[in-house]
Amino acid sequence: MKRQVEGITRRGFLISMGTAAVPMILPGSVLGLDGGVAPSEQIAIGSIGVGPRGAAVMQGFLAHKDARIVAVCDLKKWVREGAQQVVHAHYGDKDCQAYEDYRALLEREDIDAVTIATTDHWHNTVAMAAARAGKDMYMEKPMGTSFEQAQALRKVIRQTGRVFQYGTQQRSDTKFCLASELALNDRMGPMKTIHVWSPASEAGGDPGLAPVPEGLDYDRWLGPAPFHPHTVDRTSNAHWWFITDYALGFIAGWGIHPLDIAVWGGGSRLLKGTVEVEGRGVIPTQGTHDTATDWDVTLRYSSGITMEFKGRLPTEWQARYPGAQDHGTVFEGSDGWIHVNRSVVNAEPEGLLHADFGPGDRLLAQSPGHARNTLDCIRSRTDPVSPIESAVWGEALCHISDIAIRLGRKLTWDLGAEQFVDDAEANARLRRPIREPYNEW
Repeated sequence: MKRQVEGITRRGFLISMGTAAVPMILPGSVLGLDGGVAPSEQIAIGSIGVGPRGAAVMQGFLAHKDARIVAVCDLKKWVREGAQQVVHAHYGDKDCQAYEDYRALLEREDIDAVTIATTDHWHNTVAMAAARAGKDMYMEKPMGTSFEQAQALRKVIRQTGRVFQYGTQQRSDTKFCLASELALNDRMGPMKTIHVWSPASEAGGDPGLAPVPEGLDYDRWLGPAPFHPHTVDRTSNAHWWFITDYALGFIAGWGIHPLDIAVWGGGSRLLKGTVEVEGRGVIPTQGTHDTATDWDVTLRYSSGITMEFKGRLPTEWQARYPGAQDHGTVFEGSDGWIHVNRSVVNAEPEGLLHADFGPGDRLLAQSPGHARNTLDCIRSRTDPVSPIESAVWGEALCHISDIAIRLGRKLTWDLGAEQFVDDAEANARLRRPIREPYNEW
């Protein structure tokens, strides 16, 4: 059986790797009135971090009748009150509670799951507290500001058995699933090279001192990060993600998306043995921004695959891959290539896209959408399309790339041990001190 995926023929059935089939959700007409879902059958959600990205994630869950946003939380008073008004308007009532402190939200026993879209440096702390409070979660990327934090969260998720969905939404797009399956099965010939690129961080940031905006607990906003006096745009959504105290910059914040697809399509070949990593990048020295721009990283795997990860679209790649944009992943093999971004999936030869899949092929679980997949997996207690394990694998590539740039020399990463080989200086960079009293994890 076949079905159509954006003009490309594809199998009509999908097999999930290592997860049980997701049970059918009963229609609202059975569970409630007028096509709705009975409150007892709804998944109650608290949204923690409801700025621009968090508000978009919250909207994704508002669209599903078997979920209900019952609480919002944000350190910025005007942001949380704005999100609360959006929820009230959507449901036509005033039942959504607004919180400044995420811990108060997590204490509510009636909340089943949370969305987490705070500043990056708070992701890990909030997520681990949520897991320990018995909440399932959808967490925006990246996982934090150090690889140690990603490892710690994985451990807690395993211990608590919570459902964890990572915000690598491209896995819920059929184009990326198709490209990754073709790559997994070497339809372009044995895999040789993977090209990955994304937008880069920006220089800038006004270092001038400025009053803390009214309605913001600045010390709490800094939280686990080192203390610095408040500057003009330090807490602005357009700037904090380029400051290393709060984020790795776009090498992780954007780069994780095409890197995640590289890992999805590369499979076990990118998960075993060692990888040599070396690269360069520009670290701004003016202003408050200090995350890498215009990076060029090469990762050579012991499996024989080479990955090139760049913070820009090279001219030669733009000419080679039709429809190339400011982000993308390309799988190159001995007999052709497969290129995918959020607008196109194409290949050389073009016939690769029309390949059929058989019983012996390795197939990936398909998601009907990241929010929908999260809700289904909360009910079935199975792993979502972006589970904790793959989140950590992709996160590792962001961190080792950034560390190689900052140390300016070739490093060797042990994929199994998750540490650099015989390099104490590099391994020290996998950890970060956490400011008291915010070392809650």
